[in-house]
Amino acid sequence: MLEFGLEDWEKKSAEHIKLYKNFLQRADKNKVLRQLPKLHGEAFDKIDCLQCAACCKNYSPRFKTPDIKRISKHFKLKESVFIDKYLDLDSEGDYVSKTSPCPFLGDDNYCKIYDQRPSDCHRFPYTDEDVLLKRPAITLKNATFCPAVHFVLEKLIDKKST
Repeated sequence: MLEFGLEDWEKKSAEHIKLYKNFLQRADKNKVLRQLPKLHGEAFDKIDCLQCAACCKNYSPRFKTPDIKRISKHFKLKESVFIDKYLDLDSEGDYVSKTSPCPFLGDDNYCKIYDQRPSDCHRFPYTDEDVLLKRPAITLKNATFCPAVHFVLEKLIDKKST
């Protein structure tokens, strides 16, 4: 289900990273934010996350307190047991998965806890919210492994030049 020249999106994204960085620094925030819902929808009309799952295979979301409470309840585990079994503290003091790929990622790329997944997972790749602009370092990192971020940035840059 990869379209719009996505077969070599990783190479294009790497080649355009400086262009993306420049765009994110100079973007008209209000104009971009108005475009994001439509572009986000277009991206996910063309991209099937289940074909990729690079986010779940290579990176961990932050597990915030409400996420830990919800997921540990789902597993019928005490929060401390859930944390000991699945999570570590990173250098920023956030709980993240101990393992990569995510322990909740199935062989079929489906999330085993989809309905209880962390809010970071639910919101990822932030292509429909202001995080895209507010946290450019995250956006640029995400553009290296998420075709949806690449798609949205390419469309934003293309719209800017037209």
